[in-house]
Amino acid sequence: MLKEERHLTILNEVALHNRVLLSDLADILKVSIDTVRRDVTALDEENKLRKVHGGAIALGYASYSPRHSNIYALDQKIQIAKKASSFLRDGSVVLIDGGTTCLELARVIPENLKLTCFTLSLPVALELLKKPNVEVIFIGGKLSKDAQISIGANAVQHLSEIQVDFGFIGTGYVDPEGGLTEFDWDIVQVKKAVIAASKKTVLLSISEKLNSKHRYKTCDVTAIDIMITELDASDSLLNAFKNKEIHLL
Repeated sequence: MLKEERHLTILNEVALHNRVLLSDLADILKVSIDTVRRDVTALDEENKLRKVHGGAIALGYASYSPRHSNIYALDQKIQIAKKASSFLRDGSVVLIDGGTTCLELARVIPENLKLTCFTLSLPVALELLKKPNVEVIFIGGKLSKDAQISIGANAVQHLSEIQVDFGFIGTGYVDPEGGLTEFDWDIVQVKKAVIAASKKTVLLSISEKLNSKHRYKTCDVTAIDIMITELDASDSLLNAFKNKEIHLL
């Protein structure tokens, strides 16, 4: 595979999953870790992604901006966010996870809607602060520099002490049989706690992530109450999820 082709594949993987491991890229490209490391370094120098220890992250995931910038599949994520906002009611207590799709949900919350909103995500918290009728409660803990969310025992403990009407979460990978998975063990523990703290859990995921999985399992698909994609609920791409006792929107 030519270098230009490798770079395109790397950028596509990073854009889709926000964070990727060098080892995963090496498997996909069928090249050595050293080759992938050089490719990622070159792409970082070209300001096309951000190189981090052991992997790479998307630019839109690496830094908070009040404007839409470097967000992959932005139109689809805005569509998902608008669908998700239909569950919000005056007086609701909700929790919004980290990630670019959850950030779009924070952005589309109506100005006049009164909410209490918990979040682990610094970018989401900053966006919610712009909403005059939203009370923002940040779940603290050790901060993940890559994901920009609170992780670790303190965050999990704080989540165990609350119960919200809706928990809106993202995922790196989702599969009808494999469930929700990630490559980061700390992120998985936090997401498990978010699900436990939510009366209803709503998964926000672009359709490109469907039928993908990684090493660490967050939960079975059946642990999710509602899954929202940019697709119509009748789309054939969702057929494998239709018998999983999950509401598709």
